[in-house]
Amino acid sequence: MTEETLTKTEAVGRLISLAKEVQVRDQIDWSQLTVTEEEVYEMMGNSVVDQMFSLPQEHREGVAMATLVKLLVENFVLNSKLNEERLKNAPSSDRS
Repeated sequence: MTEETLTKTEAVGRLISLAKEVQVRDQIDWSQLTVTEEEVYEMMGNSVVDQMFSLPQEHREGVAMATLVKLLVENFVLNSKLNEERLKNAPSSDRS
């Protein structure tokens, strides 16, 4: 098996394409932000590629998995807080 060599721009582009394919249960309302969807994907894609390629090859998988776990935990906590706020602010007839 031959290993494909990508430029940073190609790697970021592929990463963004894959990330956008993931189904999101709660759609993001980009109109409420001061940055565009494309800008955020570009920033995050560049950050991930920079982080991964600053590490030795043998550490990348472990760091990627640890980063994924950290992001999932943060997402879980933020969603839990949002749900608690929604319940707290909902009219009493919506709580049952």
